[in-house]
Amino acid sequence: MTETRPKGWLAQKLAKLTADDQTIDAQELQSDVVSSGCEPVSMCQKGKVVAVTGRLKSVVYTPRETVPTLEAELFDGSGSVTLVWLGRRRIPGIEPGRSLTARGRFASFEGRKVIYNPWYELSAG
Repeated sequence: MTETRPKGWLAQKLAKLTADDQTIDAQELQSDVVSSGCEPVSMCQKGKVVAVTGRLKSVVYTPRETVPTLEAELFDGSGSVTLVWLGRRRIPGIEPGRSLTARGRFASFEGRKVIYNPWYELSAG
């Protein structure tokens, strides 16, 4: 009895075995984006209200002369967007390594992809 597999099955398995950890992580994050119904960061357009999901790579408190800000870099496997909360020094649960979904108006500031004061939902785990 022969087992039929789709073409490229072996190539996919070999690619997964030889890929580095970052590539595998990015692929897993991209599959989470697809299954959640969110938009990949790389496909987001300036001025549109978007929902993005991924993992926080970094969280930085930036004291400013006027308004303090908390900035978090969200990576979804296709790209990164900076989530900026104005007037916040800390938000419980917003820490590197946490997965979350954020919604807000997609913008560009000084060449960075940004969502200001996003609505967010932390993922379990």
